[in-house]
Amino acid sequence: MKSISQVIAVIQFAIQTIPQRKASSITTVVGIAGVVAVMIGVFSIALGFQRTMNVAGDESVAMIMRSGSDSEMMSGLTRESTRVIADDVGLARNEQGSLSSAELFVIINLPKRDTGTDANVPLRGVEAQAFNVRGKWKLIEGRAFAWGTNEVVVGRAAAAEFAGLDVGSSIQMGPNKWQVVGIFEESGGISESEIWTDSAVLQPAYHRGDTFQSVYAKLNTADIFPEFKNRLESDPRLDVKVIRQTEYYAEQSGQLSIMIKVLGGFIAFLMALGAVFGAANTMYAAVTSRTREIATLRALGFSGPPIILSVLAESLFLSLLGGAIGATLAYLAMDGYQAATLNWTTFSQVAFAFTVNKQLIIAGLIVAGTIGFVGGLFPAYSASRIPLAAALREN
Repeated sequence: MKSISQVIAVIQFAIQTIPQRKASSITTVVGIAGVVAVMIGVFSIALGFQRTMNVAGDESVAMIMRSGSDSEMMSGLTRESTRVIADDVGLARNEQGSLSSAELFVIINLPKRDTGTDANVPLRGVEAQAFNVRGKWKLIEGRAFAWGTNEVVVGRAAAAEFAGLDVGSSIQMGPNKWQVVGIFEESGGISESEIWTDSAVLQPAYHRGDTFQSVYAKLNTADIFPEFKNRLESDPRLDVKVIRQTEYYAEQSGQLSIMIKVLGGFIAFLMALGAVFGAANTMYAAVTSRTREIATLRALGFSGPPIILSVLAESLFLSLLGGAIGATLAYLAMDGYQAATLNWTTFSQVAFAFTVNKQLIIAGLIVAGTIGFVGGLFPAYSASRIPLAAALREN
């Protein structure tokens, strides 16, 4: 009990004397806040991009492309192949037929709203069942495009990121002008970065003949995917690759997310090293300024461990305060911030929102606490080793 009371008393005393070292304490807090804010900010980019790529994915939706294709841009399917796929017994059906949509994927240039610079925007030609295959698809403004006309509907994120995509406006795509008649959403998924129209109208506009690039197919259940995949890939009439929609999106987001995390982690690591040295300097300065106080405590019977813990507690207090400030600033500034980046697989822009979640904030606080602990460890040990007689003679 005596040791515990000593620890509590010394820690209270150490924290109460922090205002006497305002300059060095504020420097430490600001430095650690910067580390945590940058770390959370960078990782919120990767998290937001991954969420956009994965949120609309459905385990029961299969994507079919030409064998050997890594993306829709590289794929090509004939009309006959899409019909064979649509007739498969594993597909879900409604009164209109099997839930299968043969689709085109085209890249167009549109100016960004904020900079006016051109960017690659995905334009998708779909069939009537596309809206039923994607169960989370919902029109939120205007109306759906009329089949057989030069009309388009625009994803919510694309409408916010790129100029000229408001309902009622017209855009030049290929040789024709197209009317924007509606805006849709899909739970924040990647489709919200796209423009959709009738594939039968898009084919002649971009000289695609009677070909497609992919088929999106809704299965009766997610469990039958292996059988469906084996059946199609072994069919002699087809030369296709079958993949789950969720797996396709995960592959697309993987490279960029890894790059962001590695680069962001490296930057955060360098900043954290600087913050560790900053925290250590602060705590060494605190120990130096409290040399006589620490020696007095030892003369009064306080042992080494309570003194070590008091210095560590002060360092942890400052670092966690900085971590909390940094996490708060990152959340307020970053969470929900809209941006767009290049999808390296399709070479088109993907609009997404930065995401700061609870796990990211906790990770930031853990990093802050680690900096405080490492930065305070050696000063704490030095405090416990101060020569008693010499320290008491100091003015």
